[in-house]
Amino acid sequence: MDMETTAWHSLYRTVNAQRDRRPFSAATLRRIAAFARPHRTMLVWFLLSSVVAAVLAVVTPVLAGQVVDGIVTGTAASTVAGLAVLIAVIALAEAGLGLLTRWLSASIGEGLILQLRGAVFDHVQRMPVAFFTRTRTGALVSRLNNDVIGAQRAFSDTLSGVVGNLVTLTLTLVVMAGISWQVTALALALLPVFMVPARRMGTRLARLQREAADHNAAMSTQMTERFSAPGATLVKLFGRPERESAEFLARARRVRDIGVRTAMVQSTFVTALTLVSALALALVYGVGGALALGGRLEPGAVVALALLLTRLYAPLTALAGARMEVMSALVSFERVFEILDLRPLITDSPGARPVPEGPVSVEFDRVSFAYPSADKVSLASLEEVAALDARGGTRVLHEVSFHAAPGQMVALVGSSGAGKSTIAQLIPRLYDVDAGAVRLSGVDVRELSAASVRRTLGMVTQDGHLFHDSIRANLLLAQPDAPEAELWEVLRRARLDGLVASLPDGLDTVVGERGYRLSGGERQRLTIARLLLARPRVVILDEATAHLDSTSEAAVAEALAEALAGRTAIVIAHRLSTVRAADLILVVEDGRIVERGTHTALLAAGGRYEQLYRTQFDTSGHDSAIGESTAGNEEGTAGAAPLTVPAAAAVEAVR
Repeated sequence: MDMETTAWHSLYRTVNAQRDRRPFSAATLRRIAAFARPHRTMLVWFLLSSVVAAVLAVVTPVLAGQVVDGIVTGTAASTVAGLAVLIAVIALAEAGLGLLTRWLSASIGEGLILQLRGAVFDHVQRMPVAFFTRTRTGALVSRLNNDVIGAQRAFSDTLSGVVGNLVTLTLTLVVMAGISWQVTALALALLPVFMVPARRMGTRLARLQREAADHNAAMSTQMTERFSAPGATLVKLFGRPERESAEFLARARRVRDIGVRTAMVQSTFVTALTLVSALALALVYGVGGALALGGRLEPGAVVALALLLTRLYAPLTALAGARMEVMSALVSFERVFEILDLRPLITDSPGARPVPEGPVSVEFDRVSFAYPSADKVSLASLEEVAALDARGGTRVLHEVSFHAAPGQMVALVGSSGAGKSTIAQLIPRLYDVDAGAVRLSGVDVRELSAASVRRTLGMVTQDGHLFHDSIRANLLLAQPDAPEAELWEVLRRARLDGLVASLPDGLDTVVGERGYRLSGGERQRLTIARLLLARPRVVILDEATAHLDSTSEAAVAEALAEALAGRTAIVIAHRLSTVRAADLILVVEDGRIVERGTHTALLAAGGRYEQLYRTQFDTSGHDSAIGESTAGNEEGTAGAAPLTVPAAAAVEAVR
């Protein structure tokens, strides 16, 4: 390794060590050891190969010095040739060890990444919906990418670096001191001149890189939000493209300026250290040459000292910042463990059982509920706040009770924010109640297995959410082993088969982010097709025809009629014309059921339902725009994004 490479190497390691200097605990080390245990055999071989490579790196300069001595003293050509062959063999051994060490390092590192990513991904999937409503997606993804890779670096780079540098430094100093303690002492005297700039420049560069990373993160966030279909539409609707471009360019210019400063600081640092290294070599040649001319040192020893000097400064500077470097790498482990230590609020109870076979009833028994406080479901680092709010959430449901018998349809109506979507979220146990119980077929959902509840319930969101994947993949979420013929059948029943057949890639057509390559009505019908494929025993609907024209609405009504036949249905509706034929209508206001009954009975009672009904219909009996909500988050004020479900369009057709 030449002096310039040594300078860049030490600069890189010092900068990275300066980025995060938080302390870590012994408990973290024990958990890291547990993750490393499956790789212990490879770790032993990895460390052994690193030690042998370090030994060979010191042997080569000594042999080179002996070759020079042999030439100067006129040693037999066979001896010089033998030394040259030995140097070549060592070089081959070093190359082979380098490949072996790299393979071991990659295998351990990538295996650790696989372990950590798998553990974090599985754990995050078990988190409640409240976790995702508070967490920044980018921060969470960063834990799975940047922090996991940072944790891997603790093994593949830091561990081998510390071991290899210790062995190299010890052997180099021993050999140099054995050759000439005077030259060795002078070389060490120059060490502060080499290290101080590295520490100072490293701190300055780390500060610049942190600032650049912040600006880059802001630009990434802006691009992610503005380049999505709804974000781009919003910017265009409000006529802000020029202002958005100005904000983006301001950050980009700042990153450019930081880049220029960083390049100059790096170049100055490397130039200075290369100069210091050159002076150190000059010192070795000068002092060593003088000693050699005075007969106190062999010429080959001078060459060996010069070669050994190149192997002295790199491990010295690296080990000088080893503690910070180790801390920086292990901090990534702590950030990963921080996610793994966040306890899921919703878990299967011991002995959880499946939902009983046959038709399913839904019962709410004096249910009260408040969304959980932030400190129970999130992390401050994932929300970019100093501290999470530990105060309990405001109660949004108050002793809600009702019963939907198997095959019955129960409709929930009321003002936006009244608690209807919250009620829907409690049925599949996306949240747990604070008081009372939610039961399926008489069994508390907390005593049922999550997998069984998912198979029992069918839900379609109001906005028809789809993944950026093919039509086939979005359908197979409901039934992964469904044959293609069944996929076409549910598309036919959702009146979508003709459209899909006309697409160039058919079922393999990618629908785009959130399904935005399809129209609103097409997205909604595709989610209904997914519901039909799932064949649930309980269906929850929330404005399934909100985005459909009258022709599509009639087609979907037929599909929903078939899907709901013989099944229990919970219908959340703003448009009251869709729930006239429900077996039971519940009027929800301020988290309470204030009225219940059939459409006819509630109209005759002249209460809140009658007010809502008359508000929505003019004297001619047609729907008015007043009172119809298209908001997708009626519980937004409660601090959680609700899970809406397909609309009650076609309810009358079902009856």
